[in-house]
Order: sequence, then structure tokens, then C-alpha cells
Amino acid sequence: EATTCSTDCTAGAVFAAVRGQRCNGSDFIDDAIARGAAAVLVDRPLPHVSVPQCVVPDVRQAYALLCEAIEGHPARHLSLTGVTGTNGKSTVTWLLRSILQEAGHQTGLLGTIEYDDGRTAEAATLTTPDARELAAWLQRMRVAGTTHAALELSSHALVQHRAAALQLSAAVLTNITQDHFDYHGTAAAYRQAKQQIFSCCRPHVPVTVNIDDSGCRQLLEEMKETSDRPIITCSLSGPADATATVEHCSLSGTTFTFHLPDGTGSRVKTTLVGEHNVSNCLLAAATAWHLGATAPQIAAGIERLVRIPGRLDRVECGSSGTVFVDYAHTDDALRRCVQFLKSLTPGRVFCVFGAGGDRDRTKRPLLASAASLADLAIVTTDNPRTESPQQIVTDLLQGFPAERQPARIDLNRARAIEWALEQARPGDSVLIAGKGHEAMQIIGTERIPFCDRNVAERWRRDGAHARIPAPKHSLPLPVRECA
Repeated sequence: EATTCSTDCTAGAVFAAVRGQRCNGSDFIDDAIARGAAAVLVDRPLPHVSVPQCVVPDVRQAYALLCEAIEGHPARHLSLTGVTGTNGKSTVTWLLRSILQEAGHQTGLLGTIEYDDGRTAEAATLTTPDARELAAWLQRMRVAGTTHAALELSSHALVQHRAAALQLSAAVLTNITQDHFDYHGTAAAYRQAKQQIFSCCRPHVPVTVNIDDSGCRQLLEEMKETSDRPIITCSLSGPADATATVEHCSLSGTTFTFHLPDGTGSRVKTTLVGEHNVSNCLLAAATAWHLGATAPQIAAGIERLVRIPGRLDRVECGSSGTVFVDYAHTDDALRRCVQFLKSLTPGRVFCVFGAGGDRDRTKRPLLASAASLADLAIVTTDNPRTESPQQIVTDLLQGFPAERQPARIDLNRARAIEWALEQARPGDSVLIAGKGHEAMQIIGTERIPFCDRNVAERWRRDGAHARIPAPKHSLPLPVRECA
């Protein structure tokens, strides 16, 4: 076996000494050897190491290739589609899985919500597993008889070469907006991270790209002189290889027509809502077409997918209007959700949101600016982690215009959600944003069971007069109502 964690080493293991942001794997070589490591992967020869050293230019890349080899090269036997982008990865992969299943292929999925080998699924731990777990899941798919898989590839995974051994049969670029600057540092570095999906593809494999997104257009322009990779362009608004036209949009579903590069197409009625989800459907459709699916199969595959957990996920809450739980945790995603609800809600739009702790602080005012487009914004916690919740709120408040201050600040997330549901009336919409499908809230270093959807459903079941008790680890902070 191979591992990057010295404490996982057993007799005969290969220890990959990767350089991290906080520590260097070479500092743990002695511990790895003491636990049984028989060889080490390093990027330079080290003195006083008592086992063979394999010196490679890039330890992470070599580690991914080694993990794939140990599992018997499963990626070579699967048709893999990688999906990257700031927003929409989960939706596109779920759509692809549904379409490919409709086309008769047993299809797996690895992404933010779940890991699925084509027969059984488990809750995900990371958007993209580390190289060792990724290879193990691909082998698990192969053993299960799975032939195709849709994989979310995060910018972290691409930079860390977790996907170096994949040999993709198709790739998708959804959009590029601001996120993870705490890790990548700059917009240019973030785009370069997303660009690395091109190098994960087999020769001559096309990348499906949303050219309605300015970040995607900029990346293509930057790569024009250095890459001859074929591109399948997708657009809702202009000339492209694949296009779609929205015919009807409501809070309960969307009707649109798509056209593929070969001139075929179909009309679709889906329960997915919002124009951004039509873009996601089109990206999945064009990619599935490249993989051999027909227009009727694509339409049927989109229509059979009635719900994606935590992705504009509707919750029935009786008299509290229309309630959606969404994973939107970037300003672009949040703005799109709020604007969509504003365009179709006859009454008021409530937005309950926060921002993650120990993450990019520069995007917090941008999140608040997006939330301020709602009629009533309620500021609460997301996953504060080890950062001060008060500091996170201070950062968020900088983004609210003077004339659009939040209606309420309550750092008990359950109580904030409940307040919005109590205030909402028929004809209103409530957006509970940021955590989506997540079943935990990270406070300090503890992971506390918490699910936005469960909070809303409990409020519906128990009624407006049965207040949700604060969880044991809730934050004992004051409530503030803003004029």
C-alpha cells in the first residue's frame, strides 16, 4: 500500500512525503519507517534514511500514479468524466449519472454529496477523494460492473494532482468565479488550477465549456496559444455548439429546449429550477452526447432526476411560503439563487446565510452584497470552525449597503432558520443558503449533527409555536434585529 500519512504505515508500505501548507512530509519519515514503511517517495535525496528512496519531480503526482497502479489501473477500464468549476459540479455530475443510466450504462459518481460505485452509495468526505481513496473507489466501481463514472474535481484536487492517473474520456468546465483564494491566493492561480483538468484527459478528448461565463471565456482565451484540445461550447444566449432556450420557469420546475452539436435536440420538463440549472443541464447534455447518448435518452435522463440534495432543494413548510435549501456559498451562486427567487416570488424573499470560518475572508462582503438583494437577509453561522463567529459577522456586515442592512443577526443557525419560517407568509420565499446537503455543523474542532432541511421539516411538523431548542453546542450569542 501507499500513504501520505505516517500513522497509516504498516509493514511494506510506501510513504509519500508530500509538502503541505502547514507541514512537510519529510519530517515524518522516521515515524513512517518505525511503523513499517519499506520505501519513501521524496522530491530530493535525504540523508540518514534507512529505506530505499524513490526521488521524483512531483511527489503528489507520483503518489497518484502509484495508488492507481496498486489498485490494478481501474481508470483504464472506465469511461470517466471529470467536472470542475466554482459552482454546479454536483448538479452536472448527478445529471450525467442519470442520463448515462438512461442510456443503459451502469454509472458511478464521486462528489461533494456522495460516493457511488454504481451499486451502493455512501456519504462523501471530500468533493474529490485523496488519490489513494480515489483509486480504491474506481476499483470498487470496476468490481461492481460499473462502466462509466462522473467525478467532481475540485481546484484543490487538481493542484494536488489527485486526478493525475484518471485518463478522462470527457471533461466539463461549469464556471469560474471567486472561491478558495485562501488556498490559491489569486484569481489567476485559481484559473490555472481549473485549467489542469485539460491535462487529465485522454488525447483528443473534448472539454465541454459554458461560454456564457466570463471566467470560462477568459480561461479559453489564455489557453488559445498553448492547447489544441477540442472544445464543445455551450450557451443559453448566443451561438455555440450546444444551445438551450428556456420556455417556462416557475418555482416548481422549468421547461426548455436543447440543441446538440449534430443538430438533434429535445424539449425537457424538469423539476430543477433556475436558469443556472438550465446551463447545468445543457453541459450534461452536450457531454453525454459526446459519450454516445441520444437526444431522447438525454431528455429522459434529465427528467428522471427529480431532486438533488441541497441544490435549490424544496422543503414543504405549509404557510411559510416556498422554502429552498441550497449549498450556495459563493457570491455568484448566492446572487443567482436570490435573483431567481425575486423574479418569481409574488411576496418577500428571505435569505438565511453565513460564511465559513478559517476560509477566504475576502469573499464575505461579496456574500453579504448578494444576500442584500433579498427583501430580508438573516445573518447566522455556517461552519465557523475555529474562527470567532463575531469576526465572521463583522466581515459580512461590511458588504451590506447602508440602505439594505440585515433584518436579523442570530448566530444560532437553527433559531435563525426558525425565525425566517415564522415570519414568512404564503406568497413569500425562504432561501436557507450555504450548507445544502451537509449533515454536520463544524463549531471549533467538533462536528455537531445539524441539517438545514431537518430544521425546516421539524418546524413544519411541530408548528410555529413549538420552538426548536438550541443544540448542546450552540453558540450563546445575542440576537440582533436591525431596523
